[in-house]
Amino acid sequence: MSNPVRVYLSIGSNVDREHYVTAALEALDSWFDELVISPVYDSEAVGFNGSPFLNLVVGVDTELSVAELSRRFKQLEAENGRRRDVPKFSARTLDLDILTYGDAAGPIDGVELPRGEILKNAFVLRPLADIAPNDAHPVCGKTYGELWREYRTGQKLWPVDFHWRGRRISSAAG
Repeated sequence: MSNPVRVYLSIGSNVDREHYVTAALEALDSWFDELVISPVYDSEAVGFNGSPFLNLVVGVDTELSVAELSRRFKQLEAENGRRRDVPKFSARTLDLDILTYGDAAGPIDGVELPRGEILKNAFVLRPLADIAPNDAHPVCGKTYGELWREYRTGQKLWPVDFHWRGRRISSAAG
């Protein structure tokens, strides 16, 4: 049996957002012993004109491979109405992405790690910095907290009130 690896993954939705984010959290909770959940943010669609997204990052410890995680995430997206026959940048019920897999860097099982969006998009970096401020990016070596403090793209995020299983995950007050 291998040692567990810390994995960070992003969750996003801009169609029936609360429903699909909750569905993702329920599925993840059934697969992993403990979820480290970031605050939830409202963000503008990037790459297309569309409804705003809810975005968050979840940390888990797992012995599953990148390939198995990717397979499960694609299956969960499909079970929740995610369509693959539409343009890449379009509305989606559920979008799950592996951001990091321990300190892995480069292509692993068809997944480029760490995910490039960490350094490009506020809706990925900010929630990651919220739950892992002292963890270092596997390639650039800076912590996610440092990267967020240095981040300057003008992308706007708004913290939102979000509850899951009677617990406040995040607050609009920030």
